[in-house]
Amino acid sequence: MSERIEQLIQNNKNWAKQFEQANPGIFDKLAKQQNPDYLWIGCSDSRVPANTIVGLQPGEVFVHRNIANQVNHSDLNILSVLEYAVNVLKVTDIILCGHYGCGGVKAALEHSEHGLVDNWLRSIKDIYRINHKQFDQVNNESEQVDLLCELNAIEQVRNICRTPVVQRAWLSGQKLSVHGVIYGIENGVLKDLDVTTSSIEETETIYQLWEQK
Repeated sequence: MSERIEQLIQNNKNWAKQFEQANPGIFDKLAKQQNPDYLWIGCSDSRVPANTIVGLQPGEVFVHRNIANQVNHSDLNILSVLEYAVNVLKVTDIILCGHYGCGGVKAALEHSEHGLVDNWLRSIKDIYRINHKQFDQVNNESEQVDLLCELNAIEQVRNICRTPVVQRAWLSGQKLSVHGVIYGIENGVLKDLDVTTSSIEETETIYQLWEQK
């Protein structure tokens, strides 16, 4: 084993000891069950650790992360996470978190090949195309990236609300809200994107999978 990995293992031992001392019995509690109220869907970026930036402990947030915090309807990974979080863990809040300066979003704006990830980021280009008039008014490249980061996060909230698992939960009377936030890496602050959705009636009619009477 390399010295770097050995150092990580030692770091873990130190952390586990300190965490147990600060929270007596915490590992026994976590070993028996997890009962989080929140599902966090965020970017894989190493600078955006879910638990840390919202001040929550292990066991309090169920987390899924991928490049550019995408919710694609053909991605069995995210759909499985959603299903487990909503149907089994019974989370009450789903938080979609984007972040400013996202490399994946920036790559989607570029006219160059990046490899397989280009397929993953294709839907972000669609968001740009649909909202191109907003970008015509922004000349600064970094501002364009940040605008697309916001619009991307908002669209992913909508995608969550369009899934059968979420709509079925709402129709059954389950308490569930979907929120959109964006994180500023430069200041560590979350911004509410004001797109919280808590019922199927708040989704666009064309995306409602069961006709409302």
